[in-house]
Order: sequence, then structure tokens, then C-alpha cells
Amino acid sequence: MPVIDFHVHVLSSYDDWTEEAHKLIRRYNPSFYDDFEKNILPEGVLREMDEAGVDYSVILPEYAPLTHGTITNEFVAGFCAHSDRLIPFCNINPHIVTYPGRELVRLVDSLGVRGVKLIPTYNHFYANEARLYPLYEKAQERGLPVLVHTGSSVFRGAKLKYGDPLFLDEVAVDFPDLTLIMAHGGRGFWYGRAAFLCRLHENVYIDLTGLPPSNYLKYYPDLEKIADKLVFGSDRPTAPSRKENIAAVRSLPIAQETKDKILGLTAAKLLGIG
Repeated sequence: MPVIDFHVHVLSSYDDWTEEAHKLIRRYNPSFYDDFEKNILPEGVLREMDEAGVDYSVILPEYAPLTHGTITNEFVAGFCAHSDRLIPFCNINPHIVTYPGRELVRLVDSLGVRGVKLIPTYNHFYANEARLYPLYEKAQERGLPVLVHTGSSVFRGAKLKYGDPLFLDEVAVDFPDLTLIMAHGGRGFWYGRAAFLCRLHENVYIDLTGLPPSNYLKYYPDLEKIADKLVFGSDRPTAPSRKENIAAVRSLPIAQETKDKILGLTAAKLLGIG
């Protein structure tokens, strides 16, 4: 069965992230700095994927200079050009892009991105704002998944009110053929709300990034009932070993079929991987 990491961060140099972001990584994954220059290269990511048994990784830009980083769409596209195992997403901020729908089409056609990451808590907008609807329309037309940060964040400058998964309910209704994925699964306040949205809407999913596998069943007591709606993510390099996280998922007291779906089968369907 494929193993797909739906949530991976990269950078080109130390200065791409704020000192606050580096402090967080040092806290949870200090070994990342043992050979920093090699670990940030595509070869470093691919080597770590091989060690962890990961077949594909979704690579995310996040242009959020006020909170933690300045990773551009162009950099991510170039990074992913090193291997078809690296899948580029784009990031669009409606505060600085006048026509989000047009921008998405441009990024797909010029850079080959295969999905969108929105970060409302960092860029301070609500996911159901009308100005985003052209983006959702184009993503639906092109069959592109939209990954939206939901739930909490420890970065200074993040505003949690924008992370409520409920704002995606309206989007899911208005764009029933658009794949919506809640990154971090409503972490903190809204686990139950995120799970309910998954059960209510066929097109809504949860990315389990940032949640310890040992707590999956605590956060989602009915996890088996939404098994088709869950995808694995590591949040690399913030999180510790991907290999250990994957092993922890495989050790959970749930059906093997559910584990397979979480670790890759559902993500493969969403990404169009055969």
C-alpha cells in the first residue's frame, strides 16, 4: 500500500523561517540541525522519505512573513521538479492577490501545482469569504484539492478565530465537487466539529498533521466511521521522526483497512495517484 505524507514544509535557507519557527523545530526535532544544509535539499527530503518508507510527499509553500516563514510557490515548484515523488501545492493569500481564481490557473499552467494550501489563521481571512469563491470555482473545475489550515497555532501573530472549521461548511455546500481538506483536523477546540463536517459532506476530509497518532482515538472516538476521510501528514520538519509516526499509526487498535486508508490510500485518490 502507498504511504503518502500530505503535509511537508521545506525551505531554501535558514532565513526563510523566523527565529520563532526555528525555536519550535529545535524543540521537537533538534536533529534536523545536525546537517541542516543537506536536510533542506530535495535529496535530503527524499532520503528521509526512503528511511521512513514514504512514497510521496505533498510539499507546501507558506508565505506568512508575520508569523513564521516566506516559502514561495516558485520555490516549491522548483524543489518538486527534482522528483515526481514530491508533489507541489501553491499558497494564495487573498489580501495580496486581487484575482485568486486567475492566480490559481496561472500557477497550475505555469508551475504545475497540484493543489492549494490556504492559511487563514496566519493571513487573517475567513475561508468562506466571497473573494475566495473564484479560487474554489477554478479548483473545482481543475479537480484540485484545497488544504485549509484549521484549529490552533502557536506562532505569534496567528489569530485562531479564522481557524474554525465551520467556515468550510458553506464552501462545501456551494462547491459540492471541490475536495476540501482540514489541515490539523480542527486542532485544539474543534476536533468534534471537524469530524462532523466529514460525516456531513462527501467532499470534506481531515489531514491529521500535528496530532500524535496515540491521540487519534481520543480526538476522534468514531474514527473508524470516518476512515475514508483521513489522511496522514507529518508537518516535517516541525514534527519528530516520520518513521516513528508511521509506526505509531500502524500500531493503533483499529482495522488494517483503516490504517491503509490513513497512510496513503485516501491521499492517493485525492491526488490522482494510481
